[in-house]
Amino acid sequence: MLDLILAKDPRYHRDAYLFVRDALDYTQKNISKTGKGEVRHVSGQELLTGIRQFALRQFGPMTLTVFEEWGVRRCEDFGELVFNMVDIGLLGKTAQDRREDFAQGYDFVEAFKAPFLPRNRIQAPVR
Repeated sequence: MLDLILAKDPRYHRDAYLFVRDALDYTQKNISKTGKGEVRHVSGQELLTGIRQFALRQFGPMTLTVFEEWGVRRCEDFGELVFNMVDIGLLGKTAQDRREDFAQGYDFVEAFKAPFLPRNRIQAPVR
């Protein structure tokens, strides 16, 4: 099935699609832990949060490098990946789901690089 997507839209690496699928599973599990234990539909914003958490766990400070290799440079790219999978029936969507839901995401440098930068040193009290 992914071959169909890649033939139609070669912008993203195959692994990006596999990652989004895994990140969706990760997100649904996390949401079900905080809810009633039921798997439910995940919004674009919820998926972006899950993608961020999952990526940091999987790739740590290499996240930006991995995403760059896959052709993923902004949150909107995740929307494209998701809707490419929706278009061929690999993922479902509701009537309210839109590609634009991923446009209100986060800055990649802030989300994936900043957590690994050294924090500013707290000044020691003057004696």
